[in-house]
Parts: sequence; C-alpha cells; structure tokens
Amino acid sequence: MSDQIKHECGIAFVRLRKPLGYYHQKYGTALYGINKLSLLLQKQRNRGQDGAGIATVKLNPEPGRRYISRKRSNTANYLNDLLHSVYKHFRNVPEHLMQDTEWLKSNKPYTGEVLMGHLRYGTHGINSIETCHPFMRQNNWMARNLVMAGNFNMTNTDELFNELIDLGQFPKERSDTVTMMEKIGHFLDQEVQVLFDNYKKIGYSNQEISDYIKDSLDVNKILQRSFRKVDGGYAIMGMLGTGESFIVRDPNGIRPAFYYFDDEVVAVASERPAIQTAFGVRFKEVHEVPPGHSLVVKLDGTVEIKPFAEAAPKKYCSFENIYFSRGNDRSIYLERKKLGEQLAIPILEKVNYDFENTVFAYIPNTAETAFYGLIEGLEKQLNEVKKQQILQLGENINPQSLKQILDLKVRTEKLVVKDAKIRTFIADDASRGELMSHVYDVTYGVVNNDIDTLVLMDDSIVRGTTLKQSVLNILSKLFPKKIIIVSSAPQIRYPDCYGIDMSVMKSFVAFRAVIGMLEDSGQEDLIEEVYQKCKAQENFPKEKVVNYVKELYDAFSAEQISQRIAQIVKPTNISFDFEILFQSIEGLHAACSENIGDWYFSGNYPTPGGNKVVNKAFINFMEKSSERAY
Repeated sequence: MSDQIKHECGIAFVRLRKPLGYYHQKYGTALYGINKLSLLLQKQRNRGQDGAGIATVKLNPEPGRRYISRKRSNTANYLNDLLHSVYKHFRNVPEHLMQDTEWLKSNKPYTGEVLMGHLRYGTHGINSIETCHPFMRQNNWMARNLVMAGNFNMTNTDELFNELIDLGQFPKERSDTVTMMEKIGHFLDQEVQVLFDNYKKIGYSNQEISDYIKDSLDVNKILQRSFRKVDGGYAIMGMLGTGESFIVRDPNGIRPAFYYFDDEVVAVASERPAIQTAFGVRFKEVHEVPPGHSLVVKLDGTVEIKPFAEAAPKKYCSFENIYFSRGNDRSIYLERKKLGEQLAIPILEKVNYDFENTVFAYIPNTAETAFYGLIEGLEKQLNEVKKQQILQLGENINPQSLKQILDLKVRTEKLVVKDAKIRTFIADDASRGELMSHVYDVTYGVVNNDIDTLVLMDDSIVRGTTLKQSVLNILSKLFPKKIIIVSSAPQIRYPDCYGIDMSVMKSFVAFRAVIGMLEDSGQEDLIEEVYQKCKAQENFPKEKVVNYVKELYDAFSAEQISQRIAQIVKPTNISFDFEILFQSIEGLHAACSENIGDWYFSGNYPTPGGNKVVNKAFINFMEKSSERAY
C-alpha cells in the first residue's frame, strides 16, 4: 500500500502442557515457552508498530511467590527492548541453576507455563506505555486475577461502559480495552463468589474452597455473559491467576485467530505461518478458532472449543488477505495472486493489447504477490495472442515470422524503489515537500521515452496522497507516454471500526471524489439530504440504523469515480495521460471467496454498529468535527 494506514494488532499465546523439566530434558532449555512466544511475536511484528508486551502465569505457585509477570515497551525498538528486558533475568544465572527448572520457576520471572504476547498498533489516542497490552486486573484471590490482551475494536464502547455503571462499577476509563477487561472481570468475580458461597455452605475451609474454585470455574459461561452485548471485531485472549486461559473470536470471524496443539503445547496467533514456523508444523495442522467460539485451556491442560455467542455469517476481513497479514500464508498468497491475475484482461483492454510498448511493475513491496498473479494472467493472454497469430500465418509460416511472434514477451521491470525513510529538519514547507517527493526513486534507461505505457500494481489506494506527492512525480522522470495505476483492491469508500484506524471520511480519496462530483453536477441537495437522514438516526439503537452514505456513491458509476480519483491524485506539473484501474467488488469476492468481509468497499457492515459508525463519520464530516466516530 503506497498510503500507510494503521492496522491490526497481533496476538500470541503459548500454554505448556508438560512440566518445565520436560522441555529442558527434550529441548535443552527451561526457557522453551518464552523462546516460542518470542518467535511468534517476531514473526508477526508487521502487526505492531507502537509497542509490545508479554505476560506469564506460573501454575501451582507457592504462597508468597510472585506468579504473574508482565513487561511492556513502547520504545522506538519496542520488540528488541521488550525481549532484552525479559532475557536479562537469565544472563547472569550460574549454569548449574539454569539446569534446575524448579529453582528457575520459583525464583525467576517469565518461567510460567502460560504465556501471552501482544503487538500493538494503536487506532486511537496517544501511544504510551499505559496503552500497551497486556492489561492486568489484580486481586489477592488467585482466581480473580485477570490478564488480557487482544486485537479488537468495539463499536458500542459507550453502551458497554454504561452497562458497567448499571452493574455498580465505577470504571476509570472509557476505552474499549479497559471496558472489556472490567466486564469480564465482573462476571469472573461473580462466578468466584457463587462458587465460594456454595462450597462454604457445604462446610469447606477457605483454603480448601480456593483450591476447589480453581477446578470448578466455568470460563465459557463467564465469556457468554461478558460478550452478550458486544458489537465489534475481536480476537481476545486472557489468563486467570489460576493458569486457566482463553481465546475468544467474534461471531462474524472479522479478526483472525489460529491455533495448534499437541501433547506438549497449545499455541495461538493472529497469523497461521507464525505458528508453522515456530513449531515446525504443516499447514493442515493449524486451524482457525471458529467464529463465535472460545478456546479454553483448563488448568490440567485440556483444550475445549465451545460456542459462546450466537452464530453469524462469517465476514473475515478481506483487507487481511489484501494487505495486512504477511503473505507467506498459503491461502493468502494464492488469493493475492488471484487478485492480480483477474485484472489482466481489464488492463490489456486499457492498453489495447500492446505488449511491445507496455512496461509492467509494482509499487514496493506489498503489491508484489498480486503482481506475480498479474504477470501469470498476462502471459496466459499473450499465449492466446501468439496462438492466433501463428494460426493466421497458415501455410506462410517461416522461421523468421515464427521467431518474431515467439520473441514477444510481457515486459516487466523493477521501476520503483523506496529509499530509506527520509527524516528532515527542514522547516520550510515547500522545501520539505520537495524532499518528501523523493521518498521513491526509479530505474532509469529501461523505458522508451514518450512511447511506453507504464502499468504499476498497488495493493490498495486509501488517501492517494503518496501517489500525488511522490510516486507519480518520480515516475514522470521516466517520460512515459501514459501511466496506469492498478489497485488489487476495490475503491475504499467507507470507514472501518473493527481494528483499523480508518474512520475519517475525508481521508478517503473515493469519498472526496464523490463529494466533488456531486457539487460539480449541482447535486448538493443529495449531500444535505443524506446528512439529515443520518442526523435523524443519531440516537437510534444501532440495530435500527441504516447506512445512508451509500446513496452518495449510488449517484455515479465505479468508472466515473475512478476517473475523478485520477484527476485528484494527478500532480498539476505532469503532462502524460494517467488512469487508475480498481478491482471490482465482484473480482474481490471471486479471489477471496472464503473471506467476504468487504465493508470498506461496499458499506455492508457485518454488525449493526458499523452502520452507526459510518453515519456518525459522515455527520462529523458535515459538521467539520474531529470527534471519533466510535
């Protein structure tokens, strides 16, 4: 993506199902758990740019010994700093004690059997150490301790916050993270208290009751009650002080969560390849946590996967597969290739099948896989062209004419190179703009001036600012006849509210294009009409809200909007022809048939809260408010 956007957080979880001594004997280290967690985090570091955190819980600790450890970092080198802080506890331990797993567990932090890690990509607010996961809810009663982290955004945080007040709580923050932790914590406290009262009536001592509670807690029941009114996309993991742990995934499967377990370990991560690499397992051995289900690891290591919420249509975020997730997942890799391949014919129609004078490239680096798919699609079409040309020769075929046909190739070049990120002390705006326009550079000498058309694949276009301020300007130095930017994703028209910081309508170049077209065509009344419809629904329950912003886009065809976007992003100082070709929504569904969460492009939100968010975002635009839409 040429435009950077903030995106998903990453989760990692490891539960050791054997004593520490087992891993020391088999793998040569008692730090097996923290090593594997560290690897899961490092293999998903693309998902966090603001901070990271680790927490561990020790099973069956001695009273008076710290059994929960946590470390967070939001430094520039957050992950390295975090891991350095964890591993420093073991650097000066004598060798004989590093062999003593019981001593390590009793005396050193991060030697617990239950481990979680988190990579933070903030969607709102300041980036501080206090906003980094995991979060902790502490209590002297072991079973009431809760450590939580996740990849989520809730659309109805205010509703959930008010519910906490109705329950008698006094929440210290309105954030969805704190709200969810306190909501789960409330029902955890309730369940513990019920169990305590029941065992007390039977006549057990307090110490005996504490042990019985550890074995009797129904975590899935707690989760059912906690998530009953939650609207949003989420993959949330938690650890109780007892060592019991859970992962929950939203009923629509919006946010990703994958798991693997054997007789030694249970592992969960946001991305399948991280687990495959960390544990050396096959693709088919790693599974998705089913939408609307919890994965609970009991105190004895037993794994239970049960529904905690009503089933809903699966709407896995297609942007995960277009851009966010690392492309080394087999299914994601194939889908990205398919996104590119099916754009081959529309592109060739744009260039009139002129293979000889068209150069194909991609904007680094995230569009690379889609580009490979595009080239495969182009080569298939070229083979058809060659076949028809050979057939047309008939009896007149000869070595020279045959060679001329066979020599025709799809011209691919590495045209665009991203330089190291430019940081400048220049105070003058004009000078800074000139410097930032050279974030990218080009390969000179491979383009025929004023003859060749350049076709560049991008994975998606959000704001269009990088195209306007940098990419097109630097490409103009190649003096092409024409440039076509191809987006493997459809036009991004609507805000996201399930994990990505995309909530301001004017940020979307597609939205700015439509507003400009409505104003130019004298349809300002439609803008006001949609505003009044949204305003009338402002206090409606989320379940009754309709996405009226769709009506703005319905006034024009996708092609008309694409043409206007091209006009917006084309710098005034370049003279060559310029077009943008977007993937169709139908093409998106064809490529990502199992992952049809397309609300960014279609406005079809998977939860009622989404409609409320898009209308609020449009109201904010009309009222020139910087207030968050959710």
